[in-house]
Amino acid sequence: MNQLHARLAPVAMALTLFPTAAVRAQQAEDTASPASVEVVGRRAGGDYLVQEASGAKSDLPLRELPQAVRIMSRQALDDLGAVRVDDVLDYVGGVSRQNNFGGMWDNIAIRGLAGDANNGIAMLQNGFAANRGFRAPRDTANLERVEFLKGTAAALYGASEPGGTVNFVTKSPQWRAARAAELYAGSHDYYRAALDATGPLGDKLAYRLNLAHEDRGSFRDHLGSRRTLVAPALAWRLAPGTRFDYRGEFLRHEGPFDRGVPFVNGALGAVPRERFLGEPGDGDVRVENHAHQLVLEHVLESGWQLRAGLGYLAADMRGYSTEPQPTLQPDERTLRRQRRYRDYRSHDTSAHAELGGSVNAGGVNHQLLFGVEASRLDADQRQLRASPSAARPYAIDIFAPVYGQPRPEPVPNTDTEDDQETRAFYVQDTVRLGERWRLVAAVRADRHDQELRNLRNGRTARQSPHANSPRAGLSFLASDTWTLFANAGRSFRPNTGADASGQAFSPEKGKALELGAKWQNTASTLGATVALYDIRKRNVLTADPLNPDFSIAAGEVRSRGLDADLSGQLTRAWRINASLSWIDAQVVADNTLQPGSRLLNIPRLNGSLMLLHESTLANGARVGIGGALTHSAKRLAETRTAAQARAGAPTFELPAYSLARLVAYWQLSPALRLSLDIDNLFDRSYYTSSVQRTWVAPGPARSASLGLQARF
Repeated sequence: MNQLHARLAPVAMALTLFPTAAVRAQQAEDTASPASVEVVGRRAGGDYLVQEASGAKSDLPLRELPQAVRIMSRQALDDLGAVRVDDVLDYVGGVSRQNNFGGMWDNIAIRGLAGDANNGIAMLQNGFAANRGFRAPRDTANLERVEFLKGTAAALYGASEPGGTVNFVTKSPQWRAARAAELYAGSHDYYRAALDATGPLGDKLAYRLNLAHEDRGSFRDHLGSRRTLVAPALAWRLAPGTRFDYRGEFLRHEGPFDRGVPFVNGALGAVPRERFLGEPGDGDVRVENHAHQLVLEHVLESGWQLRAGLGYLAADMRGYSTEPQPTLQPDERTLRRQRRYRDYRSHDTSAHAELGGSVNAGGVNHQLLFGVEASRLDADQRQLRASPSAARPYAIDIFAPVYGQPRPEPVPNTDTEDDQETRAFYVQDTVRLGERWRLVAAVRADRHDQELRNLRNGRTARQSPHANSPRAGLSFLASDTWTLFANAGRSFRPNTGADASGQAFSPEKGKALELGAKWQNTASTLGATVALYDIRKRNVLTADPLNPDFSIAAGEVRSRGLDADLSGQLTRAWRINASLSWIDAQVVADNTLQPGSRLLNIPRLNGSLMLLHESTLANGARVGIGGALTHSAKRLAETRTAAQARAGAPTFELPAYSLARLVAYWQLSPALRLSLDIDNLFDRSYYTSSVQRTWVAPGPARSASLGLQARF
């Protein structure tokens, strides 16, 4: 208990010192409808189904939108006990885990396509780019929902992967005062505290503040992480029809860089999942993010709306790490290691302006959106590296590790400056064709300028690719509950770097087709989506056959499959969240990889099911208990070359796994609640992702956390 008190003391002090003037301020009437008022703190009995996806930039309800969308509402996040975005990935159809860079950032694939973690899947926050540069793993304390927009989004957001886009929607200030605090303690020295406070600061100004601090140990030896989140928000009613919003986020994440465990003698498990093969004395890698978003909205007398936004994201990643080499020595137990120092920094500034409104032409209603966007990203990577040699192997015995050996001093290895500028114009038309048909068509024109300077060899690679990215979708409202839809679109993503002649690569270009159906009950409390898709992407980087140390843009990949999601209230007492996906993602053409080879870390089949039952006891207290099952099929763990295939080398795969989870809560009073979450209930050993044979990430062991949530 003393340890818990010591670790949570800083947050407890913040709660004590938090100004109470806002609570005593005169409450203003909320102009929003009662149904739109958010409840602070971990909740029960909330909605699973969110009727609109702000990331789609359309006023169509989700049932009518010609696109597969899965929204993890705040209620779903609470039911899962999710404190990081990583906690929800197994519960969304078509989403696969990817290499998380030693635990330093989020990285996922949607519908089999991941791209570059820093410039691949378009991760947005309130519609602003949120993953360009170096972004720490996201905390959920200030999130209201997570929108998984499946299929290409290039027609609205530009450079991205054609598999899908994620939009993180943060909590908004409310005009009714409320506060909530949460405390958690759990297995492996896990401690967490959070605060959510909101209310008016006057007749025209409202605030929201989310704080979180977490000190998390690990089931793995010598590992642990710390993170602190401060997320302020303001809403200012400047005049009738005019509103100004500010969203800020300050996130610091610290922890050792962890590459996982090796694949030994043709199997995983020979090295215990707990074993850390880095060097504990190297200290922590620290990632800091500072984000600011400003949005001004104004409604014109005609009913059209103007919206202008400015976003800024600064990231800083620094620290030493000891990392395994790609292969073991011939004795199959000696692992040589390299030592690195990273100093990565990025600054991402973006601005957009939009004009939206409705017009009637020929008896048909058009909801039009016109937008312009400009952005600049500066990303600097400086890395020092000490590679092992016969004279200084800097090795470790994977079966009997001895730590504390002299650490080699790394020398300069990488020093680059990457400047990217984008200018774009986009337009979208949402058309209501009578009672049953909906058409959404959009196109975006992008001009991308990039200059990559290698300060070690003096080379500079420049490129100025441009792209037009169209997309069109059609929905048919077959009944009051069923919708059929189809869409098609194109995407692009610039390739970073240069070929052997110093020339920039051609950008990746993709095309995606989707066909699906949606169902929603008449009460709008339960809904499902199922979709078939076919995605192809070309100009993927592949090895240069004339210069093996360089790449050329000549590869091609394809992904096709099915994903399905079901969520909502089965009855007043039962909630459900379920997903299923089948993905066939493979290499079509490559200079070194085997055609037909599956893409890395993509399971052919995965699925999930979560059920939660709520009831009221005789004394009026409300209780809930539920469980979840997730399954992931085996996955390719290392890229397979054509030469390996010809030689008959065995394929290295991560084994399939199934996990169980238990959740429960006891609502002691309207203001006080206890919760219990148990992950990996049966303590299964499993592996979530891999880069190569000595970098395999083991999944967490069984853990339990007990939480206390209070509103005041």
